[in-house]
Amino acid sequence: MEPKIYYKNVNYRLGKTKDIKNWIKEVIRSEGKTTGDLSFIFVGRNEIRDINTEFLDHNYETDVICFDYRNGDQVNGEIYLGTDVIKENAGKFNKTIRNEVMRVMVHGVLHIIGFDDKDEKAKRIMRQKEDFYLELKEKENAI
Repeated sequence: MEPKIYYKNVNYRLGKTKDIKNWIKEVIRSEGKTTGDLSFIFVGRNEIRDINTEFLDHNYETDVICFDYRNGDQVNGEIYLGTDVIKENAGKFNKTIRNEVMRVMVHGVLHIIGFDDKDEKAKRIMRQKEDFYLELKEKENAI
């Protein structure tokens, strides 16, 4: 299946979506999984806070929230991306917005595959995988 990308009340648009979707499928395949029903939904500040409050009981904005509907080795889920927080983080980390969006996208996919970032060791593994897949994409000159 093809990952889907949606925008809800945001001005941001991700270019070269076909390349991004193929990259996401390659990440999933590289982790020994198959792509199922996977959606990326770009939302604004208020919506990401509302989702975080309603489903995770956290009353703050974040860059990504994942809903894992995995079925065996098939990666199914919804990944909500908070565009305002992503833009702020891009500035903080001296990255392009596109690079930060792609980091958050792959971060969400890795969560749905089964990786977590609840402790320092898990965070380190997650960051290494993010870096690996971002570097792989950069070598293709598609970021």
